[in-house]
Parts: sequence; structure tokens; C-alpha cells
Amino acid sequence: MITIDEMQEMLEDIVSEFPKEFFKELNGGILLLEEAKLDPKSVRNDLYIMGQYHRGGSMGRYISIYYGSFQKLYGHFSEEKIRKRLRETVKHEFTHHLESLAGERSLEREDEIFMMNYLNKHKSDK
Repeated sequence: MITIDEMQEMLEDIVSEFPKEFFKELNGGILLLEEAKLDPKSVRNDLYIMGQYHRGGSMGRYISIYYGSFQKLYGHFSEEKIRKRLRETVKHEFTHHLESLAGERSLEREDEIFMMNYLNKHKSDK
């Protein structure tokens, strides 16, 4: 697994690929946090939050990326595969940000459907 410093460099490289317009009103920027974040709805401690878009509150709008979650799920992956997953996560969170600015909720609904399917799949596991 790559170190948190290596992942920070990777994140900075990936973020630099996105247009400046994506950062409009993202006043808190993109943070790489050391923690692993288990989804509170996880049935068997198998559903980690990789990234999260935040809006409102004292920090305004920002994106958190969870290094520990990447380590838990993708620690055995090559650097190239981790980069791919990180890019997908950043793109996903930017989509939440841009939709929020536009008053749109399409990706939120997709995430809700994903969670509903996950919970239905694990209904007998509870």
C-alpha cells in the first residue's frame, strides 16, 4: 500500500486534471484524511466511505477523501489501480459538488439506490 504522503501527491496530481470551474465555491478544498470511515449502515463492516462531499457548516463546501478506507479496501492493489480508484472517487465527489451548485440531486438518488440494493442484499445478514 502506498503511504499517506504518496497518496497526497497522487491526489494533487489527479485534482490538477480537473477544470478550474469545478472548484467554484469549493472553499474548503479537498482534504485527505488518515481515517477509515465505515458507513454507518454497513451490515458486515464491509462498506467503507471512500470520499464525501460536505456542504454547509463552518467549513462551507469541501471534499474529504479517506486514506484509511482506501487502505482497507485497496491496500493490496498496485499504485496504478489505486490511482484509478482515487480518480473515480474524486470525480464522484466533484459530481456531488457541481450538482449541489446546480440544485440537482441525480447522483444523490443513485447513491440512495445503491444503498437500498446493498441493504436488500444483506437483509438476512442482520
